[in-house]
Amino acid sequence: MIGRPVVIGAAFVLAWSVPGVGAAAAQEVASRCLAIAQSVPSAISVTYIPVQERLAPVADEEVNIRFVGHSTFLITSPAGVTIATDYNGYAGMGVTPRVVTMNRAHSSHYTDAPDPGIEHVLRGWNPEGGPAEHYLELDDVLIRNVTTDIRFGGGVLADANSIFIFETARLCIGHVGHLHHVLAAEDLNWIGQLDIVMVPVDGSYTMDQDAMVETLQVVKARLILPMHYFGQATLSRFLARLGQDFEVELNGEPEITVSVATLPQSPTVLVLPGY
Repeated sequence: MIGRPVVIGAAFVLAWSVPGVGAAAAQEVASRCLAIAQSVPSAISVTYIPVQERLAPVADEEVNIRFVGHSTFLITSPAGVTIATDYNGYAGMGVTPRVVTMNRAHSSHYTDAPDPGIEHVLRGWNPEGGPAEHYLELDDVLIRNVTTDIRFGGGVLADANSIFIFETARLCIGHVGHLHHVLAAEDLNWIGQLDIVMVPVDGSYTMDQDAMVETLQVVKARLILPMHYFGQATLSRFLARLGQDFEVELNGEPEITVSVATLPQSPTVLVLPGY
């Protein structure tokens, strides 16, 4: 597990000491998305506080999200920081992101030869063993991770996947990577409250679709972006399982612009064309 939270006042703004980065380890990084106590309960009940109630909108604080395909999204912050998730060597025609995240379950989620022009390559696993630990502040973005386990070789490989959380424009955006299991209370506490979440819905290579719906019901993000669905049949099966807890919208383009002010009022699954 990464860092040690320090609760500051009733607003639960968390400060973190960043491990393993030399002199920077003494610096504290504030996270808007974390809202937890210092002790992790054995069971929790999550109540979503709409971001519109937590924060007043600020003009021009918009995030652009483009679905590149599979599990890769290109996120662009208000200041122009570009981030490609589950980067496998391609982030769009002619695009060299400033930051890429990767996961190791399959080669379609990482590359061993990233573009040398990328400033920050964040692997969701630690090649030297143990959990990966990322805390990166870059212009108007804070990027951190929470590790999860994956199935591997008939067993379990601990800390081999990362859920990456991107905090920008006063939004909390999560990409769960190649998630293989329902999130535990401890995972949810370290992730914090998400406004937008990107989830695999294939139902086989990651986790079954009913378990993914259960996860979404607990995470309580307002905007859900499906990924890793391979084709229309798999996507349709997932959408049919959602029940009445979620609105469903189909976007005509693979790209959206979102802000605190434009988040949907109720949990909404927004399908961006892709695969």
